[in-house]
Amino acid sequence: MKTVRIFAVALLIVASGSALRVAHSQQTAIKRTELQRHDLSIPGREAIQVRGDFPPGAAVPRHTHPGEEIVYVLEGTLEFQLEGQPPVTLKPGEVLFVPAGTIHTAKNVSGGNSAVLSTYIVEKGKPLLTLVQ
Repeated sequence: MKTVRIFAVALLIVASGSALRVAHSQQTAIKRTELQRHDLSIPGREAIQVRGDFPPGAAVPRHTHPGEEIVYVLEGTLEFQLEGQPPVTLKPGEVLFVPAGTIHTAKNVSGGNSAVLSTYIVEKGKPLLTLVQ
């Protein structure tokens, strides 16, 4: 009987820890809203505009795009790390250009929410984002 109680308590502890991890990951999920997508006059290219909303502490893992990204910070403070360059911290109204294929990350370093408007000029038909190890 004592073994059953110990097992039940251990199971509750593990379940509680898992629930906290799920809740934390849900809180830090970045919400992406595609605003528009259009073919360009350049064959095989399209423009995609996305709003990204970052809760406090949320980060995008290392990734690349099949074209250029132009970032405009709408609110909060974000830190961008482009491979081979020092980190850049941007506030509302500031911009960043990410060259095609450049490995980069972004993290909300403000105490509140942050948001960006990203415009991508990319190869049509390719995934917009490719994660990099």
